[in-house]
Amino acid sequence: MLIAKGLCRKSPVTSQHRDSTRPHPKESKMADELDNKETVLAHEDSQSRDSEEASRALQWIQQILAQDEEHHKDVHLERADKDDEALPISPETATALREVIESLHPADIAWVLEALPLDERLAVWNLVQSESDGEILVEVNDGVRETLIDAMDRDELVDAVETLDTDEIADLVDDLPPDVMAQVQEGLSHEERAQLRAAMSYPEDSVGARMDFEVVSIREETTIDLVLKYLRRFDSFPDHTDQVFVVDRLGHLKGALALSKILTTDPMVFVREVMQKDMLTLNPLDDVSDAAQAFERYDLVSAAVIDESGRLVGRLTVNEIVDVIREESEEDAFAAVGLDDEQDLFASAWQTAKSRWLWLGVNLCTAFFASRVISAFDGTIERVVALAALMPIVAGMAGNSGNQTLTLLVRSLAIGQVTDSNQRDLIKKEIAVSMINGLLWGAIAALCAWALYWDSPEGMMLGAVMFLAMLLNIVQGAVVGLSVPLILRHFGRDPALGGSVLLTFATDSGGFLIFLGLASLFFH
Repeated sequence: MLIAKGLCRKSPVTSQHRDSTRPHPKESKMADELDNKETVLAHEDSQSRDSEEASRALQWIQQILAQDEEHHKDVHLERADKDDEALPISPETATALREVIESLHPADIAWVLEALPLDERLAVWNLVQSESDGEILVEVNDGVRETLIDAMDRDELVDAVETLDTDEIADLVDDLPPDVMAQVQEGLSHEERAQLRAAMSYPEDSVGARMDFEVVSIREETTIDLVLKYLRRFDSFPDHTDQVFVVDRLGHLKGALALSKILTTDPMVFVREVMQKDMLTLNPLDDVSDAAQAFERYDLVSAAVIDESGRLVGRLTVNEIVDVIREESEEDAFAAVGLDDEQDLFASAWQTAKSRWLWLGVNLCTAFFASRVISAFDGTIERVVALAALMPIVAGMAGNSGNQTLTLLVRSLAIGQVTDSNQRDLIKKEIAVSMINGLLWGAIAALCAWALYWDSPEGMMLGAVMFLAMLLNIVQGAVVGLSVPLILRHFGRDPALGGSVLLTFATDSGGFLIFLGLASLFFH
């Protein structure tokens, strides 16, 4: 029998710059007020948590900081332009803040820190107990993590990282100074250093980069009774352990045995008789997005990860899968408009502005192109002024229709539903849908245009132009909404990257060209 153990937990060294012990609370108005608000803090007689706890804590932290600012206006005014330093706070405020912070889970603290401006974030960060530093650094996004690491000295960073498992350390490697990583590795065992090197060697979006090295394994020739005695020796199981893995003497995976099966099976039965041989296994180089789809499809809690030789090297758990799904969802949403999903919400204005220049520049170029399209039909617009009022309608309807197609396709590509074999059928179907919508809403738009300008000699002609332009532009929007993600995927890029910007360009410029071109023909 064997178990791949995780990192040993080390007691962090108390830092002179960060609070690592809880001081004796002072009697203060803020503290008393906080103690009376049980809805903000976790119940003392219960370990349960709820989804709104972090939100309530954030509100209270902001309220406490606002009260402190009122009481120390002179201090805050003197440093109004120093956002890169921790906000100075009074001892009473520090005590009140600790009362809130110490009741929170590290993941909730990370969420709160992401929602605070830099100076307030650093003030709260300095009050966090050092035992939670490592977990918080893992939970926050890259932009916020950079600000927190910059506020820590070398010893603090080492102490924080040493509390983490190897897979978690691998997540922080790119953000940590080389000397800190070197010292952390010195404190690892030979097995742990090997695990860390393995985790760092896999691509970012692979199963290997996300897998957990902590696994519980047993042998197939043992009885259920011996397995039970073996499992009782553990103080605790690795998180999300729903099954133990069956391996041979060389560590090759033979099957799995659910904990529920162990508890309900005759103790004298051998493991090989009841173990599950037909099970999902993953390779470290598999795409983690594909693994996430498998977890969703088969309702898995954990899955074994084996190398090319069939040897058990780790496991992938549902908590990592949830993170993957959330990250991909955020990435797609931000990528569609050209934003970085890992950027600090309260990063400097200059830094944030620079990160948005690319797609704003692209949008400016497309807008100028659209304006040149309109300028080419100045004569037509001068003859029929109503065209200027109707142009945005055509572009807007096509843009909305194209966005529907774009969103559908990006999602379908993300979950692997679009393949080379069904791609043609999907394109045909979406074009057919766009034609139906174009005919329907084109007719409605035509009737509305005719009704608005019925007393004008051009009223009927305007209706006809609206009908044809709406039909053609909605079809065009669908074609662009289909083409952009497929082309990006073909070249190995994120299908969601800048899709909305490119679609807007096509529906605006193309829509104006179609609408005004038809108008020129009809009103020639």
